[in-house]
Amino acid sequence: MEIRGPVLLPARREEIELRTVDELTLVGELALPADRDPVATLVTLHPLPTAGGFMDSHILRKAAGRLPALADLAVLRFNTRGTTSPRGTSEGSFDGGAAECFDVAAAVDFARERGLPRPWLVGWSFGTELALKYGRDHDIEGVILLSPPLHRATADEVAAWAGDARRMVVLVPEFDDYLRPDEARERFAPVPDATLIAVEGGKHLWVGETQTRRVLTEIVAAVNPDALPLPVEWDGPLAD
Repeated sequence: MEIRGPVLLPARREEIELRTVDELTLVGELALPADRDPVATLVTLHPLPTAGGFMDSHILRKAAGRLPALADLAVLRFNTRGTTSPRGTSEGSFDGGAAECFDVAAAVDFARERGLPRPWLVGWSFGTELALKYGRDHDIEGVILLSPPLHRATADEVAAWAGDARRMVVLVPEFDDYLRPDEARERFAPVPDATLIAVEGGKHLWVGETQTRRVLTEIVAAVNPDALPLPVEWDGPLAD
């Protein structure tokens, strides 16, 4: 069977709740490899909730649906404050990326408390702003930024990553609505160790199986390259 669309491969999936220091409960899901320990952890940060972003935004949902089985990764998804998905609604209200610092902290703390290995922040659009603004505050291996708009993360916050030992991987679509490769190279220039990948034909929302596979491949290339190339066929059972 070809792996595409909403296919759900086997994993141990658990509905979780995160508690923030300002006493909000955020809803989420943790997906682990079905029969072994994960080798690394993706703590995912979703696109802008006021524009329809949530923990089920398709790249994050497909990462959770595929990568525990294909790449031995743990995938933690959650709704930031005030965000709703089929999993439920997180308490609180959208704060434009300010109080969401507590949401990021709650997710990373959860990963640490569960003993999940080698956490990476994987942000998409608005989620990249949270990763850039707050990722340096946490014990993580690096950040993976998908379609960063750089609307809320300031030039100083980007430049603060210069010299940081943690990795930064930036995926910039050729036809992004907000930040395209040439401008991205200029704006990330203060972080010379950042790996900036211009994705030919890509768009901000990464629509289509070709773009989905490219994004998931680049994530795995950063976090667990031994799992490459990712299979495109699956012969085993599917998740219930």
